[in-house]
Amino acid sequence: MTETPQPTAAAARPTRELVAWRNAIFTIFFLSGLSLASWVARLPAIRDEIGVSTQGVGLVILAMSISSVLGLIGAPWIMARFGARLGMSGVLLLVAAGLVLIGIGGSIAPSVPLVVVGLALFGFGNGSVDVMMNVEGAEAERELGKTVMPLMHAFFSFGTVAGAALAVAASAIALPVWAHLAIIAALIAVTAIIAVRFVPVREELGDDPHTDTVREPWSVRLRRSLRVWADPRLLLIGVVMLGMSFAEGSANDWLAIAAVDGHGLDQTAGAAMFTVFTIAITSARVAGGPFIDRFGRVAMLRSMSIIGVVGLALFIFSSEPWLIVVGTVLWGIGCSLAFPVGMSAAADVPDRADAAARVSAVAMIGYCAFLVGPPLIGFLGEMFGILNGLILLLGLMALAGLAAPAARERSGPRARSGA
Repeated sequence: MTETPQPTAAAARPTRELVAWRNAIFTIFFLSGLSLASWVARLPAIRDEIGVSTQGVGLVILAMSISSVLGLIGAPWIMARFGARLGMSGVLLLVAAGLVLIGIGGSIAPSVPLVVVGLALFGFGNGSVDVMMNVEGAEAERELGKTVMPLMHAFFSFGTVAGAALAVAASAIALPVWAHLAIIAALIAVTAIIAVRFVPVREELGDDPHTDTVREPWSVRLRRSLRVWADPRLLLIGVVMLGMSFAEGSANDWLAIAAVDGHGLDQTAGAAMFTVFTIAITSARVAGGPFIDRFGRVAMLRSMSIIGVVGLALFIFSSEPWLIVVGTVLWGIGCSLAFPVGMSAAADVPDRADAAARVSAVAMIGYCAFLVGPPLIGFLGEMFGILNGLILLLGLMALAGLAAPAARERSGPRARSGA
């Protein structure tokens, strides 16, 4: 994304306010990652306390997956009714409440139903905030005039690293699960309330401007947000995000297992492979913004598609450990930018209300791919072997590259020059 003409109000926004807004969204992304890693890292202890089998754990987690999808679907309604600013703080408080219930039901008063209820609240809150923080992030990026969405997604990864590290420390000092998750919940709740104070009120995102101006009824705003699904270009951007999100989500759940079961590596090496993937994808997101500004969205998405396909092919078909490592690195790099670039592309329209609705729509596509992809790969892996199951990802990443022109810049010098 290159220099983008701004509305008069946006152009008048002070740099200090823009930076504070950007940093607030960085913080929201970080909190989302922190919350996820915090409970996942304590899952073995929770499993032992509530006394469920591995299959039982899967069924318990299903509550979070279902509620996450409901949160994705419900996010446009929440934004239409309450606005993105109030919505983000509200659903993060829901995430905090879910963590508290998970901690209580998973340690101090062991109860499978209580853990399930906690995960349902946690999943709904995180699913909803995933959409809203991307909507706000796309708006902040537009007014800043440079690409920052990849870095925002990197902050989610930073949050997961922090959450995992704090969980290790809590376990090492024998801090009970309930106390650990309660501390994280309090941190999320307080930080979220503070952070959203630096997010500007934007009526086009559903926020109440607290003026005498008559606002459209929320039901009208909701219908406007749903009409964007009829745009073929937006759906093609969704194809880009679906293909790469599918590949990223599947790596998160299956890469280590594929390294162990498919390539015969030991468990330590399998964990190391996943660590390599995480470092690769996070590093690419930290460094990716200037490259997108220099070469444009389409060129970067096509390049990432080729890199990802080559990397995954090396991972699947190579037998030499060093080639598997190289493949893992390229797989991570290839997956890194499609999601944030898709958000920027979806927001690249003159009507800011439509932009918010478009970002919401593609976010739903991308996050649903994260949730649906891993179970499908598991099914294919059971039938054909885990490495053969991953071949599906090759086709999806190639398809994402073919759909890349839909993300072409519509505004700014690059669009005018036809680059």
